[in-house]
Amino acid sequence: MEVFAKRLKELREELGLSQHDLARELGNQISYSAVCLWEQGKRVPKLDALLLLANYFKVSIDYLAGRED
Repeated sequence: MEVFAKRLKELREELGLSQHDLARELGNQISYSAVCLWEQGKRVPKLDALLLLANYFKVSIDYLAGRED
């Protein structure tokens, strides 16, 4: 999931958000620590979190997972 970690960080930074900001933007449905661990490649998000992120960033889950550009 190295691609996921990289893409999540890129998408977040494109919007000028910190990891804390992203967690707040998502209504605290995802914690700051989860965002941190995902971007470090130490954890993999569950499907519900992937859906939330894809919807927020207006990208597909396949894009987040590195299956498409």
